[in-house]
Amino acid sequence: MKIIISGGGSGGHIFPAVAIANAVKARWIDAEILFVGAEGRMEMEKVPAAGYQIVGLPIAGLQRKLTPENIVKNLQLPFRIMKSRNMVKNVILDFNPDIVVGVGGFASEPTLKTAAVMGYKTLLQEQNSYAGLTNKILARKAEKICVAYEGMERFFPKEKIVFTGNPVRADIEQMNVSSIEGRAYFGLEPEGRVLLSVGGSLGARSINEMIINHLHFFRENKIQLLWQTGRWMYDQAVAAVNRAQVGQWVKVHQFISRMDMAYAAADIVVSRAGAIAISELCLVGKPVVLIPSPNVAEDHQTKNALALVDRGAAVMVKDADCNSQGLAAVKDIFDAPERQDAMCAAIAKMAVRNAANKIVDQIDNLVYGPAKKAAAKLPDELQQLENLKNL
Repeated sequence: MKIIISGGGSGGHIFPAVAIANAVKARWIDAEILFVGAEGRMEMEKVPAAGYQIVGLPIAGLQRKLTPENIVKNLQLPFRIMKSRNMVKNVILDFNPDIVVGVGGFASEPTLKTAAVMGYKTLLQEQNSYAGLTNKILARKAEKICVAYEGMERFFPKEKIVFTGNPVRADIEQMNVSSIEGRAYFGLEPEGRVLLSVGGSLGARSINEMIINHLHFFRENKIQLLWQTGRWMYDQAVAAVNRAQVGQWVKVHQFISRMDMAYAAADIVVSRAGAIAISELCLVGKPVVLIPSPNVAEDHQTKNALALVDRGAAVMVKDADCNSQGLAAVKDIFDAPERQDAMCAAIAKMAVRNAANKIVDQIDNLVYGPAKKAAAKLPDELQQLENLKNL
């Protein structure tokens, strides 16, 4: 089995890609896997750290804020796309994969489009409840489209859709960490209330600013905060905590690698509404306040969040309102134990397990299915021949 997996740009694309790769290796120990990502993006660091080879393309996304600098970047984009397609054509020819899998992100468009034109099998993994333009286009040539939400026939041909759920990190899916262990790991007091704030692997400015502006909230309400800031605001967050003298209540981390410990430690979670974050939160089964990012294509995070809100599984606060309403929403949930229990039950019902293996089942069928069908027919054909001889 030889597979190219393409995509990235954020943890929401990288973590499922690695989960799929790990599931492939578990099924075919001698499988060869090559990742294709975007130069300068976090997959170029995270994928090798997971033990896989990656090739970087000079691809970038469309800049929606039209500053002079971004206008120049947008003018360069067609040349980047052409160069990326030429590069990935050679990569595909050299590697000669059995199938090419796209998980979203800048690099998936030139990789899957080129692979399809060259006649290679392609499979899409659509993580969100609202499909983006790129995946709608790539779906035309894809053999299968693995989705995590119902009703995706609005965007894709129904006969190609397979409901698999979103792959998540193994330590989350198999989480067996206690609250006491999680709190001890981060130096939190074992008793009392704990809020976990995560803004995605790259951080979330509005969520971080909400916390910086209301650090007194945690001391006044005796709530411990486990806070992942992301790279860009970590130093600012540490300085603010020191100024406010709330280090007893607020634990600041640039990036949390042991998210199983973090989820176990928390009573309530504040999070962006990326597809993978939501899939993890459903498996964890904790009350969550979702603050969708407004800086994503087709506002898909709001649509992801509403899929939970409509089932009573989460509370949503608009990004523009989070400074004034975000922590008030958290306090309302903390002050209503019965509501916490109801939210836990509702979100747990939405959990989908073994998504990576379900996707690998589709890969298996696409690559080996025809041969397996032929092998299954062979005994019947041999028997027919034997019957003819006996005649």
